[in-house]
Amino acid sequence: MKYIKYIFFLFSILVFSQENIKTKLLLKTKIQADSIIGIDNFNTSIYTKNNTLIKNKEGEILKYSNLQLGEITSANSFNPLKINVFYKSFNTVIILDNRLAEIFKIDFNLTKPYKNVSHIATGSDNTIWIFNQDLMQLELYDYKTNTVRAKTLPITSNILDLASNYNSCWLLTKNHIYKYNYFGSLVSKSPNNGYTQIKETNENIVLKKENTLYFLDKNTNTIQTIDIQNLLISQFLVTNQIIYIYTGGYLHQYQLKIK
Repeated sequence: MKYIKYIFFLFSILVFSQENIKTKLLLKTKIQADSIIGIDNFNTSIYTKNNTLIKNKEGEILKYSNLQLGEITSANSFNPLKINVFYKSFNTVIILDNRLAEIFKIDFNLTKPYKNVSHIATGSDNTIWIFNQDLMQLELYDYKTNTVRAKTLPITSNILDLASNYNSCWLLTKNHIYKYNYFGSLVSKSPNNGYTQIKETNENIVLKKENTLYFLDKNTNTIQTIDIQNLLISQFLVTNQIIYIYTGGYLHQYQLKIK
């Protein structure tokens, strides 16, 4: 019976809605950035420029840089009070507060046991999701106690991207899309049909394939194409039903018209 339910889930998740999700352009803003990290409901933006993390809140500019750790690989501002900045070449994560002041440093070269980390994402409390490259597993790591609260079974395909909220984590690999809960248990697994990036919004996910974005609804498990025409999608973010696309020095803000 469980096998039949699993097959039905895989079938349903592959069903594409015939109707695309329409969008409405709300705003187009000029911004010089290397990477857009996050934008909240008050239009506070966090981005990187010249290996510096920058926070712009109504014209108030805050900056953080740490040249000793090399290039910023990624950053995540899902929790604005605990922004994480990942320096992959030094196997290190820096936790910043909402003023971009350093509050914790995680050097995985010094942890016991040693962890070779390739991807990170935000967790709840004092945790971050990390992908342990040596063990090929996803771990919910508590950096205050240096303990692993949860871990998954080993993954066999190459890791492409990672997204999370306080309750769940999505792992995009070359072959599959995995969803895990806070305890590291597998919630769902579906084939990856060419997607290369993944973002989360209210338990729904947005996927990128080539120059097209797709919306996977948490309730219906259907995938709909997001209708954005004549725009090169270099980077994208999703906040509630607002999607941000950064390309050519401009940040485009679209309203998703989800029925």
